[in-house]
Amino acid sequence: MIEINIQKPLIGAHGTMNLDVELQIAEGDFVALAGESGSGKTTLLRILAGLEEADGKICVEDNIWLSTTRSVSPQLREIGFVFQDYALFTNMSVEQNLLFVNKDHVLAKQLLEMTGLTSLRDRLPQTLSGGQKQRVSLCRALMNRPKLLLMDEPLSALDPAMRTKLQHEILKLHKVFGTTTIMVSHDPSEIYRLSNRVIILEHGEIKADGAPKEVLLQMQGSQKFSFAGELLEVRKVDVIYTAVIAIGQQLVEVVIDAKQAKTLQIGQKVQVSTKAFTPIIS
Repeated sequence: MIEINIQKPLIGAHGTMNLDVELQIAEGDFVALAGESGSGKTTLLRILAGLEEADGKICVEDNIWLSTTRSVSPQLREIGFVFQDYALFTNMSVEQNLLFVNKDHVLAKQLLEMTGLTSLRDRLPQTLSGGQKQRVSLCRALMNRPKLLLMDEPLSALDPAMRTKLQHEILKLHKVFGTTTIMVSHDPSEIYRLSNRVIILEHGEIKADGAPKEVLLQMQGSQKFSFAGELLEVRKVDVIYTAVIAIGQQLVEVVIDAKQAKTLQIGQKVQVSTKAFTPIIS
């Protein structure tokens, strides 16, 4: 069991705020942290890792990592951290990156085999693709068999096909090692596929906490769905107007009326929703 009760003043996306999080995480859980940029997700990970200071308490399996009288150093917190930018040692081979953490050759071999990296064990990181680098980063994070694995948007820089492939590998590793995991992600499909619990942060506080289906599929009024996106183009086709909107990795085209065509602005953040199967944007 991991007990977290921390507070820290921050400068967020909407000005000053206080990161105030109290929660418990069961051993072996895969928790997704979601919310707008600047809501405190990455800061929470860094506090758990001991990379940032905060007030409060962190207790992992009866071991106090943070209290009013002590703060355990990152090296002693038994964590694995997977960064968005890989953070690999460029002068070391794939295998050497793993063995630098722990000289357990058997574990290194197992991890390389599970992630399809065995044939690349002697390659340097700069010769690898983004997906291969992230596999190495994930393997390295597991080399100490951490009590807590932290991942900060580990797949955000990859194309959709590679993201899906690595999501399956992350899930496979999680099932084999059973490591309690907290991952920051903005991708609903990724959250739904990987996690068994979702925590939504808003202005430093927990807005929602529950199973992915409960949190991600919440109905808003009588709407059947609602997605946030960016308006890319408004154009007239014969007698109707259409809006092209980017939602995640996809583009959608929605019919709008003449009044909306005049008031909407390119680059604007919009909501695409539907009532009675008729998409509208707002």
